[in-house]
Amino acid sequence: MTSPTPLCAGRVVAVTGAGRGLGRAHALAFAAEGAKVVVNDLGVGLDGSGAGSGPAHQVVEEIRAAGGEAVAHGGDIATADGAASLVATALDSFGRLDTLVNNAGFLRDRMLVNLDEDDWDAVMRVHLKGHFLPLKHAAAHWRAEAKAGRVPEARVINTSSGAGLLGSVGQGNYSAAKAGIVGLTLVAAAEMGRYGVQVNAIAPAARTRMTEETFAETMAAPGEGGFDAMAPENVSPLVVWLGSAACAGVTGRVFEAEAGRITVMEGWRPGPTADKGARWSPAEAGETAVKLLAASETPQPVYGAR
Repeated sequence: MTSPTPLCAGRVVAVTGAGRGLGRAHALAFAAEGAKVVVNDLGVGLDGSGAGSGPAHQVVEEIRAAGGEAVAHGGDIATADGAASLVATALDSFGRLDTLVNNAGFLRDRMLVNLDEDDWDAVMRVHLKGHFLPLKHAAAHWRAEAKAGRVPEARVINTSSGAGLLGSVGQGNYSAAKAGIVGLTLVAAAEMGRYGVQVNAIAPAARTRMTEETFAETMAAPGEGGFDAMAPENVSPLVVWLGSAACAGVTGRVFEAEAGRITVMEGWRPGPTADKGARWSPAEAGETAVKLLAASETPQPVYGAR
């Protein structure tokens, strides 16, 4: 009896922020399913300070030790040169690029009244711009391939968050960036489908440097023998499937992934509506809005709301 073909055999996958946490888990999981992996990581601290090539190279060595193929990339993917070199590294090392996993990010949490402009800009830059630029350069490559008659089975997996879907107290910059990633995902899926590119997003919950302090009690590891619900490795199987050819036809969707649970998230949809057919007065608009709210579903609470 022959063993099944690995899900990503022959595919080349680039994962940003892959030196630790979720990115590392994704890189190892793709390699275990036969992919060749470009491991991107700047090696910065939790707040984005400092830099070092160690984490990316360590993951590459793990993959190679297990019999896989991988190369490290230490470029800053929130710059045009760094994002372009990520794609170039895949092409130069392995001759192709099939899947991009945008995962890199860090936190600078503050309540809004204490949030500095620099902390807003830094988080927007790494999360939102750090998704846009790799996506732009990968998409340009895949569009060129399609126009040359080599339509790819390309995949992009973006990383949003429950904070981006519901908001999170003390994380206004992070929540806004992660909400922006959902909008970017929807636009990219609509624009790039004609070129053989599928774009989806995940909103993961797992124990990483970014969550183990903020949500310490929730993220704690279980006792010996228990299911580690918050292990980042629990999220990676869905990411690997979304990064494979097996997910044909799935695009423009957002999935929550946590522990053993996968949820298809359903975003903004029209709810109760009233149409006067003419302009409302402010008092009429208010009275109507109250009635519509009473008929609508109660929104889920913001993370961390008290």
